[in-house]
Amino acid sequence: QVQLVESGGGLVQPGGSLRLSCAASGTIFRLNAMSWYRQAPGKQRELVAGIIAGGSTNYADSVKGRFSIARDGSRNTVYLQMSGLRPEDTAVYYCNAVQMTNSYWGQGTQVTVSS
Repeated sequence: QVQLVESGGGLVQPGGSLRLSCAASGTIFRLNAMSWYRQAPGKQRELVAGIIAGGSTNYADSVKGRFSIARDGSRNTVYLQMSGLRPEDTAVYYCNAVQMTNSYWGQGTQVTVSS
């Protein structure tokens, strides 16, 4: 089992920045991929950004150029640096990790962008 704990959410004004962190612990052999998803009220959960073990990244079109995902492999931690935040970025952000054929989720952290 792998446990994921997110942190770093909060309230920020439009145009502001936040950095989310997700620390993985438990029985870790090799995390093939770590990703950030988000879910706004009344909407489906969507992929925001992902990073695989080799370092390749991918982003949702809506966040390209504003968000950046990075991973500290030695600490099994993934970060999401968010800048230029918009009200439409408001959502609960979830961390996801894939190990072998298993997918794990964190409990989520709220990000609210409002003036």
